[in-house]
Amino acid sequence: MDTERLEITEKNIAHAGNIIRTGGLVAFPTETVYGLGANALDEDAVRSIYQAKGRPSDNPMIVHIADTAQLADVASEVPEAAIPLIQAFWPGPITFIMKKTPEVPMTTTGGLETVGIRMPENETARALIRAARRPIAAPSANSSGKPSPTTYSDVLEDMDGRIDAILLGEDCKVGIESTVLDLTGEIPMILRPGYITKEMLENALGSEVQYDPALMMDPTARENQGDFHPKAPGMKYKHYAPKAQVKILEGSDEAVQAQMEELKRFYHYQRKKVAVLDYGRDSKAAAKDFFARLRELDREGVEVILVHALPEEELGFSVMNRMLKSAGYDVIHV
Repeated sequence: MDTERLEITEKNIAHAGNIIRTGGLVAFPTETVYGLGANALDEDAVRSIYQAKGRPSDNPMIVHIADTAQLADVASEVPEAAIPLIQAFWPGPITFIMKKTPEVPMTTTGGLETVGIRMPENETARALIRAARRPIAAPSANSSGKPSPTTYSDVLEDMDGRIDAILLGEDCKVGIESTVLDLTGEIPMILRPGYITKEMLENALGSEVQYDPALMMDPTARENQGDFHPKAPGMKYKHYAPKAQVKILEGSDEAVQAQMEELKRFYHYQRKKVAVLDYGRDSKAAAKDFFARLRELDREGVEVILVHALPEEELGFSVMNRMLKSAGYDVIHV
């Protein structure tokens, strides 16, 4: 298969929408990461996403819509708590879990009666959804388990020849996937942390929001739990892993920097190529840069990546969620 490279023009977006509508796959930019899109209501088309990515079939898709009118196509009911959150954060980097309509196939939801729904802020993404005249199921446009793509070059590295087309949009400004908030229970539950933080959600709601206890578990331990059915992407399987070995160093700035120097000497003695990622306390810069740097360091042949842990508060908690998974929870406390 030849993957079409499509510049962002009205004509090309219409063409990409037709590819989606007729069962094909199109990668496209969002504000978070690049998505790999198919018609969310077409079971065969969604199944082809799983095949292109090598993605486990019980890992649910997020369904992208262009406006609130499309909610009726995918959500059987809109919880009361969703209203102020939609007003505050859509379009934007947040996904809401609601009960699905019968029209949304189980293939899209990973076998669940619930569906994750997002209205992206990125104008190209919403234009594509409108052109397709269908809600679009779209996980990140990478091979399953690898760092998520934040540029179209990242997508081509994994998906060239495996999908119909890619819209050559801008680099993603957020850099980590959307917050996923489950609205089907009594208390809203964060299943995946993201740019929209727990504090921001509680301020908009005026009431409590909780983290899913599964966020505190090592996902590699859940891979062998056959009875665990994730309600959101990234809850069960290994994610974000580069080819290089990633180690997280946690402690005071002075202790971490000293340990990094010692480890660099140790690995250099073993003739291994080492890189250091240290964002200080700038979690926003880390979110935008982390996945891109993992891919860049892989291309450079780096074998060990030493990462200075971020403070686990607000956005830092969300970025650390990705850092820990990329390292397989290999943490050195100093």
